Amino acid sequence: MAHTGPADPYQNGQNGRGSADSGQGSPPSPPQSRALWAIIAALVAALVVYEHAHLQFLLGILIFIVALLVSVMLHELGHFLTAKRFGMRVTQFFVGFGRTLWSTFRGETEYGVKALPVGGFVKITGMTSMEDVDIAHEPRSFRAKPGWQRMIVLAAGSFMHFVLALFLLFVLAFGIGQAAYSNTSLVGSISACVPGSVQAVDSANPCTSGNLGKSPAELAGMKPGDRIVAVAGRPVGSWSQLHTVLSSEPVGKPIAVDVRRDGRTVGLTVELAKIPGRAVPFLGVDRYVVYQRSGFFGSWGYAGDQFAFTLTSSASAIGRLPAAIPDLFNQNRSHTAAGQVSSVVGVGEVTGDVVQAALPWQAKVTVVLYLVASLNIFVGAFNLLPLLPLDGGHLAVVIFERIRAWFYRLLRRPDPGLVDVQRLVPVSLVVFAVLVGLGTLLIAADIFNPVHLQV
Repeated sequence: MAHTGPADPYQNGQNGRGSADSGQGSPPSPPQSRALWAIIAALVAALVVYEHAHLQFLLGILIFIVALLVSVMLHELGHFLTAKRFGMRVTQFFVGFGRTLWSTFRGETEYGVKALPVGGFVKITGMTSMEDVDIAHEPRSFRAKPGWQRMIVLAAGSFMHFVLALFLLFVLAFGIGQAAYSNTSLVGSISACVPGSVQAVDSANPCTSGNLGKSPAELAGMKPGDRIVAVAGRPVGSWSQLHTVLSSEPVGKPIAVDVRRDGRTVGLTVELAKIPGRAVPFLGVDRYVVYQRSGFFGSWGYAGDQFAFTLTSSASAIGRLPAAIPDLFNQNRSHTAAGQVSSVVGVGEVTGDVVQAALPWQAKVTVVLYLVASLNIFVGAFNLLPLLPLDGGHLAVVIFERIRAWFYRLLRRPDPGLVDVQRLVPVSLVVFAVLVGLGTLLIAADIFNPVHLQV
């Protein structure tokens, strides 16, 4: 969001004027900078050594971090471009927070990178009535511009999140395709276990709650990509035929299963398993997934449908949050409402799980793109809530000012002007404290009681 919250503690100057003198930040001395990056490098090296067997998991987290930083900077770019377009005075555009590592001036704006790559900010002169602005710069301040221009600048950050989400969903449909099960007898994946119940068969974690050992397909040496051509001597040509044949076969007795693998027929011996409450014997294979790409316009239609679905799901998640808090540290968190809410740490861990999983590349890319798109939709919508210090809170203030000015015109009275934001500071601090507290609680839960995606 536009830089309207607490000032950067390493930034000189006050009240919207940027830094002292020409507005430059105070860069750290070279030894300090080198020490900071040495610490970061040491932490990264320690993680690599500690997770040497899970480098793909770390790669997934890195992908998510980069996507998150891109999202944040696009948010700030939305504020920046619209403010510049309307002639507002923008003094700073920075990636990160803390001490300045590098910066340069282009005209009146300082562009740079700070030491902590955890976000970014745009500094627009005169964001509120509290700021002390030089009289020469007042005509180009944010608060001096028409209400409709201020509303566009404030909403531009969330707009960029929504544009990015729609673009990613379009790429998913147009470039990757939508997953659909094939009705052939081609094996897509092998189950690692025999689930302990009918309910566990279709769950996200079928092997974690009382499973009955390795699956028959895994014990027999069946592999993804095998095409099942016969079971107990009976030919099989489709998935529905396979289901029919298995329904009539005995459990716990060896039967012959022929598969086509690398152009040759391989004979396997399988003992089907019984799952309590399930009529069809369990083999432990899942059908092959094909990815069907949509056309240009169909892809945009898919993106719009998924955007609307995710937006309503995000609203539901916010509504479930109060009820989820008591179960955040519950041992069975994944089976409660708390398993459906997460911080950026939790989403990063899920991204790592997906990249590390033994899935086709299309499935990995699909899940990662959808996670990033969903996060952008949620953040964009959340940021528009009419609560200070969110952009939506500032937007609500501007809308209130315009409605009040219209009402005063009807009464033939002068426009009362800007809202005294100082009176709203206590409310802003309470909201800020609640958001920080909730965010900290979610991060702690995702660190000490994570919900991993079992794939």
